[in-house]
Amino acid sequence: MKTIGLLSDTHGHLDSKFYDFFAPCDMLWHAGDIGSLELAQRIADYKPLTAVCGNMDDQKTRLVYPLEQRFEVEGADVYMTHIGGYPGHYDPRVRTLLASNPPKIFVCGHSHILRIIYDQKYGCIAMNPGAAGLSGFHDRRTAVRFKIDKGEISDLEICELPRHA
Repeated sequence: MKTIGLLSDTHGHLDSKFYDFFAPCDMLWHAGDIGSLELAQRIADYKPLTAVCGNMDDQKTRLVYPLEQRFEVEGADVYMTHIGGYPGHYDPRVRTLLASNPPKIFVCGHSHILRIIYDQKYGCIAMNPGAAGLSGFHDRRTAVRFKIDKGEISDLEICELPRHA
């Protein structure tokens, strides 16, 4: 069993309260728009990090973190990219991948809107943790924590902080 911390759209800022929320996690996943390699390194120094670049990340970050990642954790096939959409409204690139080879867990960011939806068409859970950073239109900064055991997700929790604190 692994405990996963999921975040996105930090845009160079991650509040210390999120580090507290992620304390029990075995690893962190970042769904893009990290904001800087320095922040990515601070996160990776705290917990093992799997991340993708976002549309606002600079070239240095894009050289380190790919546009997409496909990996397995505790029997769960995971596909992560920054711009992906959600069930019924997927980005065309993502829709093609889901139609041909759906993962168990699909992770994206970009919208700054927290959404966790089971997609019956593709048999996967679509997860967007919202935005953990300060930049953007969101009212709340959010991140997600959950467990994966034998390919199944459980104990999903949300951390929500005011945008301006």
